[in-house]
Amino acid sequence: MSISVSLRRIAFLPSAFFITAANAAPGDKIDLVRDLASRVGPVIGSALSCTDIARPRIQTVIEKFAGVIRDAASAEAQRSELAQLFDRSVADGRNAVATGRMDCKLAERRLADLEQSLSPSAPAPAAATPAPAFAPAPPPPAVSFGNPVSTVRGVSDNEIRFGITAAFTGPVRERGRQMKIGIDAAFNRVNDSGGIGGRMLKLIAADDGNEPARTLQAVRQLYEKDQIFGIIGSIGTATAAVAVPFALERRMLFFGAYTGGNVVRRDPPDRYVFNYRPSYAEEADAAVRYLVKIRRIPVRQIAVFAQQDDLGDAGFAGVAKAYRALGINDSALLRLNYPRNTIEVDEAVNLLRLQKVPVKAIIMAASYRAAAKFIEKTRNLYPEMIFTSISGVGGSSLAEELKLLGPRYTTGVLVTQVVPAVSGHSSAVLEYKNALAKYFPGEAPDYASIEGFVAASILIDALKRTGAQLDTEKLVDALEATRNLDLGLGVQLGFGRSDHTASHKIWGTALDESGRFQPVDLE
Repeated sequence: MSISVSLRRIAFLPSAFFITAANAAPGDKIDLVRDLASRVGPVIGSALSCTDIARPRIQTVIEKFAGVIRDAASAEAQRSELAQLFDRSVADGRNAVATGRMDCKLAERRLADLEQSLSPSAPAPAAATPAPAFAPAPPPPAVSFGNPVSTVRGVSDNEIRFGITAAFTGPVRERGRQMKIGIDAAFNRVNDSGGIGGRMLKLIAADDGNEPARTLQAVRQLYEKDQIFGIIGSIGTATAAVAVPFALERRMLFFGAYTGGNVVRRDPPDRYVFNYRPSYAEEADAAVRYLVKIRRIPVRQIAVFAQQDDLGDAGFAGVAKAYRALGINDSALLRLNYPRNTIEVDEAVNLLRLQKVPVKAIIMAASYRAAAKFIEKTRNLYPEMIFTSISGVGGSSLAEELKLLGPRYTTGVLVTQVVPAVSGHSSAVLEYKNALAKYFPGEAPDYASIEGFVAASILIDALKRTGAQLDTEKLVDALEATRNLDLGLGVQLGFGRSDHTASHKIWGTALDESGRFQPVDLE
């Protein structure tokens, strides 16, 4: 049944299951829970999309439904199948609010009706313990060596486990590899100093190939199989749209993602989502102002080359917003599209050639291989074209691709960055380079790996301040109390209850003939 199912029917189903489960045949139980998941999931999803609905209310229902799954399914494969069905139904509910098919008043009423059916006066499930797919399951008792024995998922007396989802195979695998290197370098450095109160930090990777369809499986693997405490440094905007709801439903930290998209920037912010980097909109604004005010490019002669997904949408929306901030009509802004996770740029090139007003500058919201291919196919057609890109491209990877083509393809390509130039000599860059040389000898400095290093360093600072009794809520409180953190970047970092983004600083860099980035003053 669709989301428009009546409240009475939704409310009846949980109680009906609790009443009949004890005497039902196993196959009947599974069928009933499948039906129940498709009805309860949209209620949960729509509630999660409404910031004024308290998250503990929603989590209580999720945990009770986990008990329903545990009671009905004895086999792990069955529990996993039911959990995936529930997750898809939750996504349907989120989409209903996003598309305007449901408002938050109705979502709240549906949730309240569902809560009433699960009140203490209603029969309780035979097994009230939440299933691993939905709520933390305590690890076996451990021997303590100075830390209190922890029953928090991913935290033992000698270890804290984090996960990262990214492409480690496929056309954009280098960004994932570099981000993991940077985080591991920061983790290794603190581990060599005794860890966090004696607990070693461990990073576990799951490959989603930069495909949102694979992201749910990747984050579920990290949560269920690897029993992680939280997620750090995951890459991608479209993939984050899948991973963030999963993390929020489980009240799990989602920290320092490699995306400037709005999915990790709600207003007010989601409690468990924190960013190091500024938004793509902030980067696009800096690029537009640079082109218009410094390079004197008329706005009618600026176009956007964008991936057809959330990354491209965020970049294009950022440019349009910058136009409006300058008092310029954005209705005629040209968008040159290409399919995500491909280098099929011919259609974008052909559309560019059809323009009657010559385009003099391109702002790119694209992956590094697609951006390089676009530059390759247009450099001869437009020798004086100014190419700029937001940092989501992966600056170091873009440089390597262009260097293979020759000096004329690298010269003048500008990338906005969310970290200082890796060729610089700030204390943060020097510390990063020292850690890179020590733990990953032979690896060249990279913009993705330094971002991972910085993001992990911010998290490490908060972990140290949280204390031995570590849990997610205490860590979130410590993060929100971060003020004026100086890591040697030249800008102080911090969070607050209303701002979960540590930095709003944008650096400018441009490639020279040798393919090395040089600092550029954007203002």
